[in-house]
Amino acid sequence: MGKISPFAPKSVPRLPAIEGVRIAAAAAGLRYPGRIDLLLALFDPGTTVAGVLTNSKTASAPVDWCRARLAHGMARALVVNSGNANAFTGKSGRDACRFTAQIAARATGCKPNDVFLASTGVIGEPLKAEAFDGVMEGMVARAQADDFPAAARAIMTTDTFPKVATATAKIGKAKVTINGIAKGAGMIAPDMATMLSFIFTDAAISASALQTLLKDGVADTFNAVTIDGDTSTSDTLMMFATGKAAGSPRIVRAADPRLKDFRKALHAVLADLSEQIARDGEGARKLVEIVVEGAVSKSSARRIAMSIANSPLVKTAIAGEDANWGRVVMAVGKAGEPANRDKLSIWFGGIRVAYKGARDPGYDEASVSAAMKKPEISLKVALGLGKGRDRVLTCDLTKEYIAINGDYRS
Repeated sequence: MGKISPFAPKSVPRLPAIEGVRIAAAAAGLRYPGRIDLLLALFDPGTTVAGVLTNSKTASAPVDWCRARLAHGMARALVVNSGNANAFTGKSGRDACRFTAQIAARATGCKPNDVFLASTGVIGEPLKAEAFDGVMEGMVARAQADDFPAAARAIMTTDTFPKVATATAKIGKAKVTINGIAKGAGMIAPDMATMLSFIFTDAAISASALQTLLKDGVADTFNAVTIDGDTSTSDTLMMFATGKAAGSPRIVRAADPRLKDFRKALHAVLADLSEQIARDGEGARKLVEIVVEGAVSKSSARRIAMSIANSPLVKTAIAGEDANWGRVVMAVGKAGEPANRDKLSIWFGGIRVAYKGARDPGYDEASVSAAMKKPEISLKVALGLGKGRDRVLTCDLTKEYIAINGDYRS
């Protein structure tokens, strides 16, 4: 783990225990000597599960494993390792998933189909799952209800800080808790959810309702974040609901009006975690908010915003503290969405630099340069075509990003 990101949270919330969840972490020695790299979460019988997985056509073996078992809707264990993605590993990768699920099931007293898996790290290297066999039973024995900080650390790769979030909500008269952990700093352009993120709640919600809530929740949180435009083979977001909150009514439909407060709290947790990922972008020195308004639709605004956010030229200009609106004009134009050059206006740091297809008449280099030196930069584009609006988060592109990724396997 390198130098901690300057955007790391100044304070980290304490994640309370969630009834029906126990957690343990261990060092299995997959890639990082002496560093915890294995997470085991245990769930009481009756726990429901939902998941949103990568749309990558070269998905990892654990993604395939989870996808095949989500329809079952029930979970008893989650096993996550860092250091090896178990992606592009062929039959050995599928065998490693099967073996991992079997030893976890044996240690916890459940069926392998009740075990969910996720892996993150290097692509293309066989996963030595036998390393888990020596530590699994010990993890089960020492699993605790409130060890979420260790869980967040166990799933880190190039992250510089663990990512956690928590919220409470009311369902009827019952108070329920939502805890979340996430990892991700590079190969970040979610096309579903996120790199790895796991949400835990003691609410009593059916798997189908949970699935709808989760899918809806990622649209303007994890799917509105990009670090480098590269969607991972391993992106996995899963949510587990134990139903153990005192007096919590069982919810079977996502449209149930009693979920209003829960939906809001879940969105807050997802938004918090996704912003932490943007703040921890590999080598990042600037957190960048991009707003596109006046588009023909929200989806069009999203695609334009992502075109800007993923442009290496835009991102390096921001790293160099240069308000180069010409690069933004380029990124808008290449997005393939409706745009009119002569209606286009652009703001950096709240200062309008371009207006209706030309440099702003009142442009002042000194004030814009001062705004670009700030650690958090806002970039707004107004298209003047309609009411569509969207917002995405990204970071700058620095020499450190190249250094981190240039020797990732070395």
